[in-house]
Amino acid sequence: MEQIQQVLASFGVNWSAFLASLINFTILLIILHRFAYKPLLQVLDDRRRKIADSLKQAEQIKEELAKTQAAREEVLRRANDAAQKMIDEARQAAEKFRDQKLNEALQAAQETLRKAQDAGRMERERMLADLRREMVALVVATTSKVTGKILTAEDQKRLADETLKELAA
Repeated sequence: MEQIQQVLASFGVNWSAFLASLINFTILLIILHRFAYKPLLQVLDDRRRKIADSLKQAEQIKEELAKTQAAREEVLRRANDAAQKMIDEARQAAEKFRDQKLNEALQAAQETLRKAQDAGRMERERMLADLRREMVALVVATTSKVTGKILTAEDQKRLADETLKELAA
């Protein structure tokens, strides 16, 4: 023990100053713990709790965002389905309208063709009738010139009938 005291004396240790410093240091530690460390630890703990709450809220927001995204995609899918349905209906209506107009055009063309055929037939019949009259007139005129006599109405009718029979055959 004496050696320790000699070592302490050689280092210049003053026991009364050492004890006073030790008591002051202990008092300082108690004061710092009570007024500095404890409030500082409380602030750090509050901050840790707030960060944990913020992370929890961020996770909830992330889940809600995922739900909202899924709902948005569902709404978009429904809207796309509805739009596709409308496009298909419009396409069908256009095809139906086109078919209807095509049928109307075909009917109009057929009607025009029928009228043209009727007009052609009537024109042909008119021309044939004119041709027959002229032929009968020519036969009557030729016969009168060849025979040298004037034909009566009865002779002219008979010649016209015979000529028409020969033309028909």
